[in-house]
Amino acid sequence: MKNKSHFVMSPLIMAGLILACLMRSVLAEEAEYTKQRQRLVDLIEVDVRLTGQFLGKDVLDEHVLQALRKVPRHEFVPENLRPYAYQNKPLPIGHGQTISQPYIVAIMTDLLGLTQNSRVLEIGTGSAYQAAVLAEVAGNVYSIEIIEALGQKAAGLLKSLGYEAVQTRVGDGYYGWEAAAPFDAIIVTASASHIPPPLIKQLKPGGRMIIPVGSRFTVQHLILVSKDQDNKVTTRQILPVSFVPLTGQH
Repeated sequence: MKNKSHFVMSPLIMAGLILACLMRSVLAEEAEYTKQRQRLVDLIEVDVRLTGQFLGKDVLDEHVLQALRKVPRHEFVPENLRPYAYQNKPLPIGHGQTISQPYIVAIMTDLLGLTQNSRVLEIGTGSAYQAAVLAEVAGNVYSIEIIEALGQKAAGLLKSLGYEAVQTRVGDGYYGWEAAAPFDAIIVTASASHIPPPLIKQLKPGGRMIIPVGSRFTVQHLILVSKDQDNKVTTRQILPVSFVPLTGQH
């Protein structure tokens, strides 16, 4: 009787094969997310053209569009909602808060007129998606979150994804970040009943602020605030929106 030989795969080879399979899976997943981000940008561009009369333009800055193509929105939503990460709609992130609709993120970022030298203050870090988009377009981003659990989570996520240009802290954003002021641009991601005076004060001459104004139970409007070189402040109503309210003791 002939002896039968058996091939025994070494643990090292087995580990290598498993690693290769995992790498292929990760690369395939990332390729799919890249396609989904591009489809999302295509949808946003259509919405921008449809609302161009309100925005005063029908094409967004390419730097903003490129940021949306790059930032992995699926990393900023709860894991069970990742299949919906690249739909053009807001999603819950816990604590009664939401991650904004990508179209809204896009137009708010664009209306600030940012450059790589811009110093930006964000009120309402939330999941940190908006902060990440800002960091792709501007030089320095400061972001404040009033809910401690969200603020700490956002700070850790931004660091893990390499967004070193974003500085975060927990606090009441109504009062801004005086120690880091003045700012070229300020973005508020929660609705206020009025434009907070401390934020106007911390805006540089020539700067812009974008903020939703109105209450939860009335029509809110996205307002573009501009401060000229003589510190004269003007406002322009952009379009109706729906945001969670700005909270704090004020």
